[in-house]
Amino acid sequence: MSFANSHQIITNQDGVHEHLVEIVEKHLKHPFQKPIHPRSLAGFKEVEQQVSQIGKPIIFDSCCGVGDSTVNLAKLHPQHFVIGMDKSGHRLNKNECYEQHGVDNFMLLRTDLNDFWRLAVEAQMLPEKHFILYPNPWPKAKHVQRRWHGAAVFPSLIALGGALEMRSNWRLYLDEFALALNVANEKAVVEAFEPLTAITPFERKYQASGQALFKLSASL
Repeated sequence: MSFANSHQIITNQDGVHEHLVEIVEKHLKHPFQKPIHPRSLAGFKEVEQQVSQIGKPIIFDSCCGVGDSTVNLAKLHPQHFVIGMDKSGHRLNKNECYEQHGVDNFMLLRTDLNDFWRLAVEAQMLPEKHFILYPNPWPKAKHVQRRWHGAAVFPSLIALGGALEMRSNWRLYLDEFALALNVANEKAVVEAFEPLTAITPFERKYQASGQALFKLSASL
């Protein structure tokens, strides 16, 4: 990943997506019925076993990429068990992370969050804190339902509860997410921020490029 050369996000939207409220209301009224993939279920059972054995409150690090953020969150929250999740298997290397960083209060899992979040809600395996750091922005208007707040799984994300923190270099994504939460009778605060220490590769890259960073906070 080259540093100090991040491009600004380009979108064909003038503001919040014109159909966002309609999309969110539809998802809130109609439960997500897509079948759970067997691989997702097997991975969830692995996490369930770990959580049961360790007995610590849990933190979700969703869309964790290579797992740097998961390791850093584990260091920042030693009394918690941090679960880093990403759909891309080649980004995750469990053994390397454990060996290099010497912390044992985390695990990394390749999974489809559309499945995992629903399974966690069903099993009431709920995080005390939930981080979604620099999710794929899907900036084209036609891709709004690929953003987490426009996706069918959004009600499950809310049902996970806990203290939610989302970060992005595209404020519109967070403003849309806050509006979607408002439609679901939840409140969020979106603000500019400067992390003292970057905890993800993207965060380091965006800071080095001089881009403004933004944070959404919500207590669900």
